Amino acid sequence: MATEQQSDGDEGANDPIAYFLQDMTYHGKTERTRDAYERVLREFEAFLGTPDRNPMGTAKTPSAATRRDCMAWIHELRGNVAESTVATYASYLHRFYAYMNQVGEFDSNPMTLVVEEMDERIDTNPTRRDISVDAMVSFVADVTHPLDRAVVVTLLKTGMRAGELCNLDLRDVSLADTDHQTRPQLDGKADSIYVSPEPTVGEECNGERRPASNKRKRETVIPVDDELKRVLKQWLAVRPDPISSANPVFTTTRENWGQRVTPDIVHHIVTKHAGERGWHRRGGDAAENVTPHYFRHFFTTHLRDRTGDRGIVKYLRGDVAEDIIDTYTHNWGDRVREVYEANVYSLC
Repeated sequence: MATEQQSDGDEGANDPIAYFLQDMTYHGKTERTRDAYERVLREFEAFLGTPDRNPMGTAKTPSAATRRDCMAWIHELRGNVAESTVATYASYLHRFYAYMNQVGEFDSNPMTLVVEEMDERIDTNPTRRDISVDAMVSFVADVTHPLDRAVVVTLLKTGMRAGELCNLDLRDVSLADTDHQTRPQLDGKADSIYVSPEPTVGEECNGERRPASNKRKRETVIPVDDELKRVLKQWLAVRPDPISSANPVFTTTRENWGQRVTPDIVHHIVTKHAGERGWHRRGGDAAENVTPHYFRHFFTTHLRDRTGDRGIVKYLRGDVAEDIIDTYTHNWGDRVREVYEANVYSLC
C-alpha cells in the first residue's frame, strides 16, 4: 500500500526552517535572500542543538526555543559581529518565528520581546568602502568577459538597480547606428536607456514573466555616453540569441544559455570580480563588501560630487519626487544629457 503523503504540518514539524525557506521561494524571494536566511537560521539551530551553548543546557529544536534561548543567542553574537549585523540576524529570526506563528506551525513568537528590548539597530545608511574612480578604472580593466563587462559598466554608468538591469529589453535601449525597434518614449532620444516602473517579480511584462521588480515609481530616461555605448555594442554583437520573445538585453552565456539574467546572476558576477580584488568576502557587511548596490552608491556619490546637482542625480536614480521628475522629464534633452555627459566619469 502506498504511504500517505505528509501534510504541511508534518513538514513544518520535521524541519521548520526548510518549510519556511520553501514558502519564501513561493513568495518570490531570490535565491540570495533565501541563502542569507538559511545561513542565519541554521546557525541558530546549531546553537540550540549544542547543550554547552544554550542557557538550559539541553539540546532543543527551533520550535521549542524560548525567549531566553533567543536572548542567549543574540548575546553570543555580540562582540563577534558588528552591531548592525546583530540587528539583521535578529530580524531574520524574528521574521521566521512571526511567519511560522502566522501560518499556525508555531504557537508563539519568542523573538517579539527580544527585538523590542535590543539596543542594536540595522544601519540603513552604512559607511561604505571608499573606492576612487582610478581604482574602479583598474577594476573594470580586469573584467574581460563580454557579459560581465557589460553588466559591470552598465551598473556603474547608470546607477540602476540589479533588478532593473535584468528587466531591460532591447526595446528599452536606443543606440545610434542600430536598427532595432525602440519604445515610443525613446523617440528623438538616441543613445539612451529607458527604465520602466512596470516590471514586477513573477508578473508578465512584454510577454515574459519577470525575475525582479523595478522599484521606480516613475519612468526614467538615462543618457548613454560613448563609453557605455561602445561596451553595449560589443556585448550585443556576441550576445546569445535570446530564448524569450521579449528580447532581453542581458542573457546568460554559461548555464541556461540565452535566458534572461537574474539578480542572483548579476550579484554573482559583481561579487566574483570584487572578491578577486579583495573587495568582497562571504559574511562581510555593507561597509566592506562591493555588490551591485555598491555600484549604485558609487554612481550617486561621484556624480553628485562632480555635478553639485542633486536634482539630476535623483532623476537618474529614479528617486520619487514629482517636481524633480517632471522638471527633468520636460527638459531632458538639454539639461540632463548636457550635465551627465560633462560630468560622468570614464571607466574604460
